[in-house]
Amino acid sequence: MTTQDCLIAPAPVADAESAELLRRYFADLSLRYYRRPATEAELDAAMSEDPSDDLVPPHGVFLMARIGGVVAGCAGVRRRTGFGELTRMFVLPEFRGRGVAGRLLVTAEDHARAMGLPLMRLNTRLDLLEARALYARHGYREIPSYGDAPYAECWFERELS
Repeated sequence: MTTQDCLIAPAPVADAESAELLRRYFADLSLRYYRRPATEAELDAAMSEDPSDDLVPPHGVFLMARIGGVVAGCAGVRRRTGFGELTRMFVLPEFRGRGVAGRLLVTAEDHARAMGLPLMRLNTRLDLLEARALYARHGYREIPSYGDAPYAECWFERELS
């Protein structure tokens, strides 16, 4: 399968399929940060402390990528004052290296533009090297902190003109 087979579309963030994908997102982040698998209770707590329920119109959008009908990844856009915030950017390990992340990023930017947002911002961690490289390749530049996300270590933005 190739990225031509990759379809990206808005999905209801509250659906069971979306919830399972977001759980895998949080599990992946936890594993990379703590260098051990998170317990079910830790995942429940993380998802409760950092909810995704605002990724619905008109406040945002939750995008799901599929390859050959199989869920491959996700991304979200939150409406903030004066900008869109990219969040929940995640590609399942078995689909990495196929261009899915780049396609998700471009689609998220398109949705932010359609929401009338002139700028996309995001935060990430220093250990997420692949993500930081992806953002740089797509024209994002590092900026000072714009928020207080607990695990954020670097911040990026890109004009959506």
